Amino acid sequence: MLRLIFCLNLVWLLAGCDAADHAREKLVITGSSTIAPLIADIARRFESQHAEYQVDVQSGGSSRGIADVRRGVAHIGMVSRGPDSDEQDLQWYALARDGIGMIIHQQNTIAALNAAQIADIFTGRIMDWQTLGGPAQKITVVNKAEGRSTLEVFLKFFALKNSTIKPQVIIGENQQGIKTVAGNIGAIGYVSIGSAEVAIAEGTAIKLLPMNGVAASVDNVRNGSFPIARTLHLITGAKLTAAARIFLDFALSPAVHDLIEAQYFVPLQR
Repeated sequence: MLRLIFCLNLVWLLAGCDAADHAREKLVITGSSTIAPLIADIARRFESQHAEYQVDVQSGGSSRGIADVRRGVAHIGMVSRGPDSDEQDLQWYALARDGIGMIIHQQNTIAALNAAQIADIFTGRIMDWQTLGGPAQKITVVNKAEGRSTLEVFLKFFALKNSTIKPQVIIGENQQGIKTVAGNIGAIGYVSIGSAEVAIAEGTAIKLLPMNGVAASVDNVRNGSFPIARTLHLITGAKLTAAARIFLDFALSPAVHDLIEAQYFVPLQR
């Protein structure tokens, strides 16, 4: 009899937990892989203070974030660039600042490259590091996939078309690019400076190259001296759900500046 009562109580308890989980309102956020780890951290803090909400964060690129918001399958999108002229149907919310830095393997003796050299590398005009005064090592060009905002910013800065780039490897998320360069002494790629500095702090075998004589660092993104910088955004459609509005108010507040800095991004003063 006691065992039966215990089992019934356990069933009621589990049923109550399921009901509580189903009662939580789900908020879906998709898009930029640069922003996704930060939003995941913000979401965990948000959920700890708002138990009635469940936040589902998915990456996949800025283009996915825009498409999902437009199709109504995501409440909020993550986009790691500014709006284009054909994106005025969306609401844009500036979240933080970030830079895009060139990365090579830590053991590569190259200390700096200028813009013309980088363009020549990515378009296949320079194919060996020895041409640039480095080791006798074939260059492996690591490019971003279509739909990634990091690719768009890179192409714009170096005045290139993606059709002219000759990559050996095409990657999606920043972590994939960092892992690829760390595992290939001849590789070169470009990623979020924030993501690269996190990886370097963790001992990953990559290094950031300066641009126009300016070190690729969060400090130089903050002071405005690093030339390849961008604003990271959250986006929504014209109409917001109550949950999306509450989350945005939280994510854009000073209450998460420590999380932004922990991801090596630059918080915005409001």
